[in-house]
Amino acid sequence: MTVDDGKPARAATIFDVARLAGVSHQTVSRVLNGQPNVRPETRARVEHAIAQLRYSPSPAARSLVTRRTRTVGLIAPNVSDHGPTRIGMHFSMAARAARYSVETVTTVDDDPGAVQAAIEGLLRQRVDAIVLIVMDIGVVEMVRGLDLSVPVVAAASSARRSPLLVQIDQYRGARAAVRHLAELGHTRIAHLAGPARAADAVERIRGWRDELAERGLPVVDLVYGDWSAGGGYRIGREMDVEPGMAVFASNDLMALGLLSALRERAFSVPDDVSVVGFDDIPEAAYLYPPLTTVRQDFAALGGLMLQKVLVALEEGQAETTDTPLPTQLVVRESTRARDVAAWTPTPTLIRPQPQPQPQPQSTSHRASPDPTPSPR
Repeated sequence: MTVDDGKPARAATIFDVARLAGVSHQTVSRVLNGQPNVRPETRARVEHAIAQLRYSPSPAARSLVTRRTRTVGLIAPNVSDHGPTRIGMHFSMAARAARYSVETVTTVDDDPGAVQAAIEGLLRQRVDAIVLIVMDIGVVEMVRGLDLSVPVVAAASSARRSPLLVQIDQYRGARAAVRHLAELGHTRIAHLAGPARAADAVERIRGWRDELAERGLPVVDLVYGDWSAGGGYRIGREMDVEPGMAVFASNDLMALGLLSALRERAFSVPDDVSVVGFDDIPEAAYLYPPLTTVRQDFAALGGLMLQKVLVALEEGQAETTDTPLPTQLVVRESTRARDVAAWTPTPTLIRPQPQPQPQPQSTSHRASPDPTPSPR
């Protein structure tokens, strides 16, 4: 835009756009921020005025008009575990698509004090909302008690429903895994769990227990791991294993280590032992054998977290329904139906074939006669 003397004119402002479109500057702000409460014809006039004036608001100017920074603080655990990493990645992708920037802070997940300090630091940066990826049950309870000036959303597994939380249904995912093994004929189903204070592990243990109890199967063989392949291997080397049993591992990495340990101990999967994991990591389909597992939709969870933030910020509704996202059981080659004949541990239980002069071995407690007399 130029003036009559040929000198460059000042850059257009939001008030210039509002004047040209015949609307208030608040309406222009709503159009710029993609808010839904603008009539289509009004939105069209504003967008035409923006194009005509070549208006491009700076982040600072936008903040002054909207009193928002369009920045969301993300607090994530300082771990490389598959689930938290994927959730954070998909949330950040969804936020960028909605024209929000993400300020990420990593912290020690099992330290509520460290998480509280991270929250205070983000508030000083004037973030519009705070999102947390929570793994520890103690931090989940701390988050429930937060009373902040900005919306808060937490990705955390819990049996207690809350509008604050978004989660994937770990409980029913675990029940689906155990149900699959029980329907294959397994009556001894061990559980290689995650850490005792991990929220996901707690829910998966609850699902394992409840499914076994409902089917009248023994709730035994619970072992706690550390989410790692090395941990699964070490436990697999010492685990009480017998042909015909099954193991539900609380994540795919521990299942990977377990498969290696069982192979070293000369147990065949799935001929001797069936194994189910949880997560469906990209490598699960290429393990030996390909791993039956429970798939989690981390992309959907990241999108749901961002959606709750947008509803709170742009529609003023902080209380939205908490409905856990479903999981999907993916059946591959690490599980098979129980075959009693194939899993008979010793040949002594096989009925001997008739012989011309049968000499069956007695299975009673009576002493058999000794044809050779003992010397006196």
